[in-house]
Amino acid sequence: MAATLCQVMGFLLSLLGVAGIIAATGMDQWATEDLFDNPVTAVYSYSGLWRSCVRQSSGFTECRPYFTILGLPALLQAVRALMIVGIVFGAIGCLIAIFALKCLKMGNMEDNIKATMTLTAGILVVLAGVCGIAGVSAFANLIVQSFRFTTYADGGFSMFGGGGIGGLTGALTPRYTFGPALFVGWIGAAILVIGGIMMCLACRGMTADKHQRYDGMAYKAASQHTIYKSDIRPRPAYNDSYKAQSVEGRQSHQRFDYV
Repeated sequence: MAATLCQVMGFLLSLLGVAGIIAATGMDQWATEDLFDNPVTAVYSYSGLWRSCVRQSSGFTECRPYFTILGLPALLQAVRALMIVGIVFGAIGCLIAIFALKCLKMGNMEDNIKATMTLTAGILVVLAGVCGIAGVSAFANLIVQSFRFTTYADGGFSMFGGGGIGGLTGALTPRYTFGPALFVGWIGAAILVIGGIMMCLACRGMTADKHQRYDGMAYKAASQHTIYKSDIRPRPAYNDSYKAQSVEGRQSHQRFDYV
């Protein structure tokens, strides 16, 4: 019962974690403009893995996707790859975990096969969580470097190596800080790791104990080299003549009364 509960909880956490990293990958607010001591408040810019956006004080928002891959930093492309690999691993792990659920009957599938499938799903989910944590952390490191070396007075440095995101260049180059997508990605990846570990732990409870002992009598089968000792005690001979004589004697002493 405990193994089944642990497996189901790990599966549900894995689904929640995959949904979290998918949402984080599609969000645009990975890096948001730092509004602290910002002299420009009429324009607010933020960027994600796939496009950068500018929102004006009037409420109008304009987004521009990254049309080229060659012009992007290698670290940003690596973050994209890590997030996509994490989503793929998580989706495959959840799909395997569905067929490995102990509470579901799939034909004549044995518990040992389900335990192996649960372990495989758990490992894939853990790898998905590790990829998600690595991708989000790498992007956060990129933001930290951009924040430390970018001021409103120097200009010329952008987080993606260009002249600024959102059309702001020169002395008004914005500084970026952590966006909501980073926290969503961290939380989703952490939930994936926890769910994968729970499924790996549930695998041990689903297999039968090989060292289980049963009370009973020991029985040793006879081998080919077993020698049986023959009985050499004398046996009394059976005399058929005694029976015949006794029968004749009884017949000779019989009397019949006729009326």
